[in-house]
Amino acid sequence: MAGGGRTKKKDRTHLLYVSVIVAVVLGIIIGFMAPDFAQQLKPLGTAFIGLIKMMIAPVIFCTIVLGVGSIAKAATVGKVGGLALGYFIIMSTFALAIGLIVGNIIQPGAGLDLGATGFEAEAGEEEAAGTVGFLLSIIPTTLFSALTAGSILQTLFMALLVGFALQKMGPSGVPILRGIGYLQTLVFRILVMIMWLAPIGAFGAIAAVVGETGLDAIISLGTLMIAFYITCALFIVVILGGLLKLVTGINIFKLMRYLAREYLLIVSTSSSEVALPRLIAKMEHLGVAKPVVGVTVPTGYSFNLDGTAIYLTMAALFVAEALGKPLQLGEQISLLVFMIIASKGAAGVTGAGLATLAGGLQSHRPDLVEGVGLIVGIDRFMSEARALTNFTGNAVATVLIGKWTQEMDPEQVDRVLAGADPFDEATMDEDHGYTGTEPVGTPGHPYKQHAH
Repeated sequence: MAGGGRTKKKDRTHLLYVSVIVAVVLGIIIGFMAPDFAQQLKPLGTAFIGLIKMMIAPVIFCTIVLGVGSIAKAATVGKVGGLALGYFIIMSTFALAIGLIVGNIIQPGAGLDLGATGFEAEAGEEEAAGTVGFLLSIIPTTLFSALTAGSILQTLFMALLVGFALQKMGPSGVPILRGIGYLQTLVFRILVMIMWLAPIGAFGAIAAVVGETGLDAIISLGTLMIAFYITCALFIVVILGGLLKLVTGINIFKLMRYLAREYLLIVSTSSSEVALPRLIAKMEHLGVAKPVVGVTVPTGYSFNLDGTAIYLTMAALFVAEALGKPLQLGEQISLLVFMIIASKGAAGVTGAGLATLAGGLQSHRPDLVEGVGLIVGIDRFMSEARALTNFTGNAVATVLIGKWTQEMDPEQVDRVLAGADPFDEATMDEDHGYTGTEPVGTPGHPYKQHAH
């Protein structure tokens, strides 16, 4: 139950989402009515993507360092933490692969051929030297140059080094980890400020695209949205539902009906963060042991991002196809590996998903980064599907981990899902939620999962 201050914050965020939708509609209208003028609005979208690109390195660095720290903390919990982490990594990878497969089958951006983005990719040494040169290029010139002038792969490499070094430092590394947690809070605050310019960026990007391609752009963007929604629905029903039925015998639709109020909260606030304390309480009421819930749910909010994973790969393929520069199979596989690591911070805050998408493209195909502007306009329309898929994945994971560790009461589960033991809303209060079991031991709650 959110207090007054929190409700006000959600309302302001909702205003941003509505503004983006209005901007997209206006951009489409301008694109049709005055195509020549609309194409001159492209710099608005380019400027917004420039601001997002500016934040890629600090977002990737902070989330990966804290992510490595959270792995260490979860692993120390023992069997539950290790099992949960293993499951989350496998499912997120599986979701990323599904996004790639569906994106290759649907090819929603094919035919747009928006041509050059104005970015001239420089022929780097790695291109001349092949694989060896590419691997050597991952090593930054200095420890800090990766954050300023290096590639995203250099940032990723340095973040992994720092994260594992902090692990080895033990208790003496905790203050540094806490400091990086504060730095992440600052980075996300800047990102939130930038996202308030999203309506302007979306307006310019959509207007320019529609002005250049006309109805084709609307059809392609609509195809991507519909394909993404269908993919998420099938992932929930077939993959998660099938796994849940096979392992526990529980029907996915009964579990979703039990969590109906949480789904409504997520849709109305466009944030799955608001449902986190309720998910913890409801999973405990369902019959899953408190320690299992306390480890699995918070860790899942950082690592089990099935909807976000599907979105990242499908969006990357769309951008490449729309610009007439499709990704080759080798590039898709290497992008998949990058996303497996980088997607662990993609739900950190509004706009972090866009930053991760831009980071993935910049690390593999810098000439495609400006195409992220195409996604800004429809990102809002896909946010609910991402949040609902992530939330459902975490709920299913909690039940599965409870079953595998034999820390779940099957009889209680049957009673609750049958409606014989309804959840008492009066038991929900502000104290229920994060109680020291967060995956990262940093101040506040740095891994707040939003729909974006």
